[in-house]
Amino acid sequence: MLPLLDQARTAFVASLHVWGVSFAIVTAIELLAPRSRYPVGGRLHGLLFWTIWLAISSLTYALFRGIWATIGVPPLVVLPTGARWAGPLAVVVAPILGALVYDFFFYWCHRAQHRWLWRYHAVHHSIREMSAVNAWHHPVEPLLQVLLIAIPTSLIASEAAPVVPVALMLMQLQSQFIHSPTRWHFGPAAAVLVDNRFHRIHHSVEERHFDRNFGAFTTLWDRLFGTAWMPARDEWPDTGIAEVDQPRTLRDWVMLPAYYDRAVGRNVERPVAAQRI
Repeated sequence: MLPLLDQARTAFVASLHVWGVSFAIVTAIELLAPRSRYPVGGRLHGLLFWTIWLAISSLTYALFRGIWATIGVPPLVVLPTGARWAGPLAVVVAPILGALVYDFFFYWCHRAQHRWLWRYHAVHHSIREMSAVNAWHHPVEPLLQVLLIAIPTSLIASEAAPVVPVALMLMQLQSQFIHSPTRWHFGPAAAVLVDNRFHRIHHSVEERHFDRNFGAFTTLWDRLFGTAWMPARDEWPDTGIAEVDQPRTLRDWVMLPAYYDRAVGRNVERPVAAQRI
């Protein structure tokens, strides 16, 4: 048990460094080129929520890796994501292929959250002052990610691929930038890469946008499976859940799934578009 706790602690400390740097970079962009202005102080509870969430996530994944190694479940298929065929370009191609595979499973996990696990995912969608820091999730979501993403991807082995720290950091920055209320966006590259305008649609309070744009890295899977909504140039909807305010205390953050029924006054299943998935 102690080795697992040591692994979790190491992962947690590393996460604090990586996430801290990326939070600082993206928050600076938000303040330099804001599209929606939110109080800087409003991000403080987000930092607290994320710190606790990262600790829970680090422990959850350490336990998963330990259990999975003990069970010894072999992969079912090997994908050529090492991109050896790309020669020296493998340092660029391999991270992209890996991100595409991960985003495929994330896409379907995300749809499952909207369909069957909405009361927990609603914590993330309740955020009205959305930003890189204010994009936290409920603390039970690391377990859901293990079940719906980590286990399926563990059954798919990959060729040995070059580890490119710069690419990993860019993907981390993207995962936070897509929640940013800034005028900056990806321009023409947003046709294939998820940016803040594309993901804003996913968080929209407008019914026509419900259950759209599930991907976090690429728009490919949304396009392929019919859930893409490419935003118009000036399309920038408000975010949140009309009937539920975003949590501002630890108690509300943890307990929102328990009182969600009472807050919205109806069945916990998200209405309208969720029913067509």
